[in-house]
Amino acid sequence: MEAQLLQVDGIKVGYGQSEVISQLSFGVGVNEIVAIMGRNGMGKTTLFKALMGVLPARAGTIILAGKDITKAEPFERVGSGIAYVPQGRMIFPTLTVEENIKTGLRTAKESVPPKIYDIFPVLKDMRHRRGGNLSGGQQQQLAIARALASNPKVLLLDEPTEGIQPSIIKELAEVLKRIRTEQGLTIVVSEQVLSFAMSVADRLLVLDRGRVVHESPRDAVDVATMGRLLSI
Repeated sequence: MEAQLLQVDGIKVGYGQSEVISQLSFGVGVNEIVAIMGRNGMGKTTLFKALMGVLPARAGTIILAGKDITKAEPFERVGSGIAYVPQGRMIFPTLTVEENIKTGLRTAKESVPPKIYDIFPVLKDMRHRRGGNLSGGQQQQLAIARALASNPKVLLLDEPTEGIQPSIIKELAEVLKRIRTEQGLTIVVSEQVLSFAMSVADRLLVLDRGRVVHESPRDAVDVATMGRLLSI
């Protein structure tokens, strides 16, 4: 069985008195891409915030590379090897592209690794332009580049195709697969667009009200079943 780099076991997460995620368990293997799918409000973003430590898990455990990070602060999780691209990208619009990427580096004295610009050549061309002046697709590339600057083991991407034109979505899928291959990265991506998930993920999980209700390797996905689970 493939080694589990990230293991989530029975976590519960919520806001106030409301429980959004209940007894959620799954694992992600080394060098695997897993898509977490589901309709709006089913717990995808809440899950990612819990993995990153932005929201505390009320129960259960989160293990990264054999280390229990359930109680770790977000900055400690970054140090352990998790990088997070939130929904909406959240770049710094008044900083330049290069300054944005440098915020992801471990020390202020470091320069942007050449591999970042090799993966995203458009960012090299625009490195002195303000982040707020980039297109939606370019901002998504910038957000991923900033996350990669910390040299993570696991990359979390929350709704990366949101607000991006179809041609850029295809490019994004290829970039993620390239990153996985070249850097041996494990990627967890939350998504609603089935075609994107099918093009990039090795395995697909569907959340419904904070629980995994369906799981399938990409090659065995029943599109009709997935369509029903993801329909409003």
